[in-house]
Amino acid sequence: MSLAVTSNRYGRFFDRARGAVASNRSLLFGTLIVGTMVLVGLLGPLLWSGDPLALGSGRFLPPSLTYPMGTDDLGRDVFARVILGARISLVVGGLSAIISIVVGCAVGATAGYFGGLLDEIVMRVVEIFQIIPRFLFAIVIVALFGTGLVKIVLVIGLLSWPPVARIVRAQFMVLRSEEFVLAAKMSGASTVRIIVRHILPNVGPIILVSAFLQMSSAILVESFLSFLGLGDPAAPSWGLLLQQAQLYLRSAWWMTVFPGLALFLTIFGLNLFGDGLNSGESAERGV
Repeated sequence: MSLAVTSNRYGRFFDRARGAVASNRSLLFGTLIVGTMVLVGLLGPLLWSGDPLALGSGRFLPPSLTYPMGTDDLGRDVFARVILGARISLVVGGLSAIISIVVGCAVGATAGYFGGLLDEIVMRVVEIFQIIPRFLFAIVIVALFGTGLVKIVLVIGLLSWPPVARIVRAQFMVLRSEEFVLAAKMSGASTVRIIVRHILPNVGPIILVSAFLQMSSAILVESFLSFLGLGDPAAPSWGLLLQQAQLYLRSAWWMTVFPGLALFLTIFGLNLFGDGLNSGESAERGV
């Protein structure tokens, strides 16, 4: 019986999700764009056999059936490099978003649940982090401590959590006085259990929206760093491809257009997806 109930519950959840995607154009187009980019990153090497790092004799070949996005100044397959760039950019964006969400939720939940002097101290720290120019600070840190995907992910993630913390704090300040929280306290539930099991799931939809927006921002910051030559040279993300192509903008337009188009579509899709989730959540709350 329990399995049947669980199955029906998940069935209703997926039916609601399909209905929300079908009725919300932003969510629909965002899902299509982001889903396509994720599939390209995951399945690209299976669908296209080109080696993104292999040097070739055909330099600056325009797009053709053999090379759908042409070749670069070293004869490398631009299409294969765009596919590799999709994996790198999405991994950097996803991991950075996870770090910012985890840190932001921990800080925001602590400040919002306990309030008082602790809330004042935590929010002053959040404000200090928010007034720091994130992009310029990231440039300084990467320039001082060197490049590398791990360092870039950590820098972006640890500089992106303040907006998440403010959102989570505001939600916790509202929910901490709700009846279900008071009932949990009266039943003897621990503070950690109340935060994790009772309040945090109610903040989940807003956190999910923030995660996709954070991912979009992280991909953009990583692309800027790579474009300035501060990215990982061993990991050709879209920003690095654009940086390498700027000298050949007039003679080999495809070297710039295709990585730039992939970057634009991914960020546009993530923002559409986040906006669609946000509008759907607002509609459910009746806002």
